[in-house]
Amino acid sequence: MPQSEGAPFDIVLNALAAAGEATRLRLVALLSEVELTVSELVTILGQSQPRVSRHLKLLVEARLVERHREGAWAFFHVPHGGAGASLVRDILARFKGDDPVLAADRARLQEVRHARAEQAARYFAAQAANWDELRAMHVAEEHVEAAIRETIGAVPVDSLLDLGTGTGRMLELLAPLAARAVGIDQSPQMLSLARARIERSGLRNTQLRQGDLYALPVERNSYDLVILHQVLHYLDDPSRAIREAARALRPGGRLVIVDFAPHNEETLREAHAHRRLGFAHEEITGMMSDAGLDVLITRDLVPDTRETHKLTVSLWLGHDRRFISDAPPVMAQEVA
Repeated sequence: MPQSEGAPFDIVLNALAAAGEATRLRLVALLSEVELTVSELVTILGQSQPRVSRHLKLLVEARLVERHREGAWAFFHVPHGGAGASLVRDILARFKGDDPVLAADRARLQEVRHARAEQAARYFAAQAANWDELRAMHVAEEHVEAAIRETIGAVPVDSLLDLGTGTGRMLELLAPLAARAVGIDQSPQMLSLARARIERSGLRNTQLRQGDLYALPVERNSYDLVILHQVLHYLDDPSRAIREAARALRPGGRLVIVDFAPHNEETLREAHAHRRLGFAHEEITGMMSDAGLDVLITRDLVPDTRETHKLTVSLWLGHDRRFISDAPPVMAQEVA
């Protein structure tokens, strides 16, 4: 077990006082599983919204829980690093794995996550046929694709993995650069469209697999390029998806993430099943770092001044920290 990070007396005292109450302890355990909103926690715990909010406030003040706001929604999660994260790990390590109170909470959490997944599946099934047209919500797709190609550069790609492949456009764009390519998606409707696209493109080095982005049906340490293109904003746990993507990378491999910059288009939650309204650079950098990756490139693709209604797209390139002697040199770069 890794050694816990030390903390000053007052921080430890406040943390123990905050955690020393039944509901707050249950909240810490739940939020160590996945980030959740107040309304989701109310559903799981069966308590009133003011009561849950009051407990969350105390946990945030004690640094056992972190909060970030996106438009009308606020998300809560345990810290990913620092003294707060160490204290949470120490507290949760004291529980029996089959504790009945926490097991009941996890069961209700699974119901909440299942309901989310069903809602997203219905949306993807309904929108599959016009999926590429939905991408018109952001900066022109040709600019995004050109930036992706530029970011990947001329470094040879042996094995490419496209996560949340959707209609297969990233495979169509990037598989010709690779010796082999694999696309993963959970939606059968999306995979049907991706297969048709791959057939039209004449790609013979490409496979499609149905699978969960949190438990990838692929070999570990086997891909030198993984891409998550416009996927993270649909997920309830983007950090977990990034960690899973990183586990698929070979030492020295690269992860490309493309997603929206932070925005306030609340309608995307209800109309298009978006879980998150974009990601700040420091948030993606932190999640990549937790997954063992260093961010080498960050880039914002801003719409033309005539397209003020469209959203900015951000791009990040992460590099696996594990050393291989023949890894190609990559220079760090940041483009505003």
